[in-house]
Amino acid sequence: FAAKGPVFCSGHDLKELSSEDDVKHHSQVFELCAEVMTLIQKLPVPVIAKVNGLATAAGCQLVASCDIAVASEKSQFATPGVNIGLFCSTPAVALGRSLPRKVALEMLFTGEPLSAHEALMHGLVSKVVPEDKLEEETMKISQKICESSKSVLALGKATFYRQISQDLDTAYKITTKVMVDNLTLRDGQEGIEAFVQKRKPVWSH
Repeated sequence: FAAKGPVFCSGHDLKELSSEDDVKHHSQVFELCAEVMTLIQKLPVPVIAKVNGLATAAGCQLVASCDIAVASEKSQFATPGVNIGLFCSTPAVALGRSLPRKVALEMLFTGEPLSAHEALMHGLVSKVVPEDKLEEETMKISQKICESSKSVLALGKATFYRQISQDLDTAYKITTKVMVDNLTLRDGQEGIEAFVQKRKPVWSH
């Protein structure tokens, strides 16, 4: 995900949430947003946020929901809904899973933004670079990912999100089985054979 202009994403259009619309409409707006956020993690490919500017409310939720986030030094991240009487409860789902609880709650309770470097320090973004290096760095990560097997990446991503909410023993049971399943994939065997033979693997995709 990327955007042009000074704002990466400001979240919902508040005009859609006025009292002129009914509860059913408001429910549809928030349900669609939640569906988009959860679909990001269900996609079989890694999703990268390329942030160059302000990401607020559902925009901050979007960054937190992506698999990787690269931000320029001028980027900021905030959940300011509390200041306009609409607490950022749905963004809190993604924030609470990306940030330490006390950092997430300070953002949610005050609406004050995190700088790009604070976001990096607390784990909301993967990397912070100068604005003129943002495209280059994002593409470098994308290209590196594209060198790997698509089927192996899909299996790995799905497994990561499946195990992350489990207790330690359950997580290891899940991932042990998946490692065995990974070996049955054509690309799993190809990768090992290529490593042993000291050659570049030829992936099935």
